[in-house]
Amino acid sequence: MRSFFILLFFLIPFYTIAQTDSTAIQNEINDIVWKPFKQAFSKLDAAALNALYANEVLRVTPDGIDTEELFKTKNIKRFKESSSAGVSIVLDFWFDSRHTNKRYSYEVGFYRIAATLNGKTTYNYGQFHIVLQKINGQWKITQDWDTTTINGHTISKIDFGKQKPITF
Repeated sequence: MRSFFILLFFLIPFYTIAQTDSTAIQNEINDIVWKPFKQAFSKLDAAALNALYANEVLRVTPDGIDTEELFKTKNIKRFKESSSAGVSIVLDFWFDSRHTNKRYSYEVGFYRIAATLNGKTTYNYGQFHIVLQKINGQWKITQDWDTTTINGHTISKIDFGKQKPITF
């Protein structure tokens, strides 16, 4: 038993340092990726949104797998159409889990997109799985997967309401 406590005594500082490193990296990712991501949505700025992605991205949606980055072209078209129609967008999200090291981060969470047109707001909810990679000193999204259902259950206001959205 004494050996266990001695081992624990030596391991706790390393665990605390690892947590501090991950927290600092996640704060960096928040500043470099997530704040601009949220702002790009609210401004309907597809170029800013697309700039947060790497040059080669694996994008997975219920519609299939996109490795040709067609989603970036769709972002431009969708944001332009929304802007022309007078739609305003608010994106909120929170993280369910984040696993980070100095080069990669795997982040899972839930999102809510509020789209308002002519005073009427509709909400879309979903779950995302994002892989970020530090490329040439810059964090970029390299894999983006999202869905609106889990185990056949449509993600709803109730699911999103389990945590408060992240604030910056």
